[in-house]
Amino acid sequence: MPMPDAAGQGEEWIAVEVAYARPDVQVILPVQLPRGATVADALRDSRITERFPEIDLEQAKVGIFGKLTRMDTELRPRDRVEIYRPLIADPKEVRRQRAAQGKPTKKGGASAADTG
Repeated sequence: MPMPDAAGQGEEWIAVEVAYARPDVQVILPVQLPRGATVADALRDSRITERFPEIDLEQAKVGIFGKLTRMDTELRPRDRVEIYRPLIADPKEVRRQRAAQGKPTKKGGASAADTG
């Protein structure tokens, strides 16, 4: 859908979403950007850091539909840019601790202690 820019010229725009979630709140913000815009452009135009000042866009991992990507990745119409929070615990270490305690894994499998 062409939209006029400030000079009155037609420019093609795309619609994308910026998503962020914490345990207490999840948001998906719609953003209109010119074709050729990047992940960084979407994050800036969404103004997500005004709503969630704890987000450090210099350090945050980002993705599009669950796949890690870079800030300079060009967006396509209807992409969902996701901001990922750092993990609280290393999943591999949590599994090791469960196995050491003889607890079953969440997938319903037996722990190492049960297979002996």
